[in-house]
Amino acid sequence: MSDCCTPEGSCHTSRPIAVADGTVVVYAVSGMTCGHCKSTLTRAIGELDTVLGVEVDLSAGTVAVTFAGEPDDTLIAEVVDDAGYELTGRV
Repeated sequence: MSDCCTPEGSCHTSRPIAVADGTVVVYAVSGMTCGHCKSTLTRAIGELDTVLGVEVDLSAGTVAVTFAGEPDDTLIAEVVDDAGYELTGRV
């Protein structure tokens, strides 16, 4: 069990996901199945300097990323890949 997940499978993160301003891009990501996946991607993508917020929807297989500036699809794809998932495109 990961240190980010409870025994019931829910996750917690310290980074807020709601933001007021920015450009939101929703990506389709395959391979996400649980709260650990959600936490991993929220943390990995959220560490990028241009990212203001991240919201992972496991049931939809999407990740909504709020950028402070221009979205960088290539960088997001690299981070998602490095985390062990596959970005399959924009929604």
